[in-house]
Amino acid sequence: MKILMVFDFDHTVVDDNCDIWVIKCLPGQILPDSVQSTYKRGHWTEYMGRVMTYIGDQGVMLDRVCSVMETIPFTPGMVDLLTFISENKSTVDCIIVSDANTMFIDWVLKGAGLRAAVDQVFSNLASVSESGYMELQHHHSHDCAKCPANMCKKKVLEAYLRKKADAGEEYGRVFYVGDGGNDLCPTSCLRGHDAVMPRKGFTLDKMLARLKDQEGNSSVGAKVIPWSCGSEILQELKDSLQS
Repeated sequence: MKILMVFDFDHTVVDDNCDIWVIKCLPGQILPDSVQSTYKRGHWTEYMGRVMTYIGDQGVMLDRVCSVMETIPFTPGMVDLLTFISENKSTVDCIIVSDANTMFIDWVLKGAGLRAAVDQVFSNLASVSESGYMELQHHHSHDCAKCPANMCKKKVLEAYLRKKADAGEEYGRVFYVGDGGNDLCPTSCLRGHDAVMPRKGFTLDKMLARLKDQEGNSSVGAKVIPWSCGSEILQELKDSLQS
């Protein structure tokens, strides 16, 4: 059976936050307080919509935004990892589940020649308005109280696995690779022989450590394998393919 690799994007595949990096396309590389002050907790996607409107209002064209996004650095070892995945599609499926947006992710992956590694991207939908501005929509609606309004990653992963199962496809093992607090929810649907791989020192790693310290907690049944660079994930993947 095939292996499924599930990746978050910001601070996981890339070593920064796309929504912060995009500010570099502005002449002064800074947002005014009139935009920054509009953020409300749990509604980041709406805020980013206003950011992209401001960027458009400054006369910054989307091809300029694209060229800036293509300069975001990949996390060490991730290019080799994604290259390996792209060369082993008969045995490895790969999806991205991210709070960024579909356009940023596509630009970054295509710019690095790595889009072929990823079978599907689940993120906030980005489109281009008639005026040439980027517009953003929530990935979906959900009723999970643990997750932000735009996306519950557990719902996304469950729906993906259900669709595959309905088509007669089962994965021998699932690796979930992430860094943030919103990556905790999907770990609860992983099986005992699956693996959750939190980036060392980041929020998900700390949350999983706290859960482990809470006696009797069984919300995460998968094996926890922390990582610092993509080469460690690649070795785990290779070992799993050979076992």
